[in-house]
Amino acid sequence: MMRRRSRVENQSPLDIIALVVKVLLGVVIGVLLIAGFMGSAPRAGILSGKGAPTPSVGIVAGHWQSDSGAVCPDGLQEVELNLDIARRVAHLLKQQGYRVDVLPEYSPKLNGYQADVFISIHCDACVDHVSGFKVARMTHSAVPEREDRLVETLNKSYAQATGLELDLNTITEDMRQYHALRRIAPETPGAIIECGFMGADRYILTEEADRVAVGIANGLIAFMRQQEATPTPS
Repeated sequence: MMRRRSRVENQSPLDIIALVVKVLLGVVIGVLLIAGFMGSAPRAGILSGKGAPTPSVGIVAGHWQSDSGAVCPDGLQEVELNLDIARRVAHLLKQQGYRVDVLPEYSPKLNGYQADVFISIHCDACVDHVSGFKVARMTHSAVPEREDRLVETLNKSYAQATGLELDLNTITEDMRQYHALRRIAPETPGAIIECGFMGADRYILTEEADRVAVGIANGLIAFMRQQEATPTPS
């Protein structure tokens, strides 16, 4: 009886080579698919180092999509400065791995908005006889100790980055009762900053806006790191 030859024995050397190539291609494709999946996985855990969600920041660009805000005689509008600074701050924070929302003045998202920290960015009147910045929180805050730390941290980092002096005498009741701070979630620590006067402090607000943004971003980052280091009460 004649022995039946196997399929491999029936194949020519070229067929065998083609089969080996197909198997190798399949292995390579599988490895690439696995690598692609791992590369597209969320990076929040990597950024935080603990697998925790990436900290989030909410930024209101004062008067954006609402009105011009303060206006100088030469036509410089506060809203232009606010939006420019807000976008610079957002860029710096995103570079550090934070999630950031830049919101207009009366965004519907402000109702119950939740974030690790919130800030509204404004500039002050176009006058030449007053200089300086100021930061304020809500008068009746649900998290007064956290917001006091936020204000203190921003005051320190902003003065250091810009060289401007803190002007406590011009903090108004409108700042302490600012509408966005009343609309965000009570547990979200928030503040409003007036970055400087559009007259006396124009140069730094327009020509050195990166310093302004660094001062705000550094304060927000320092605050969030303090919160991470503070044990949660049992």
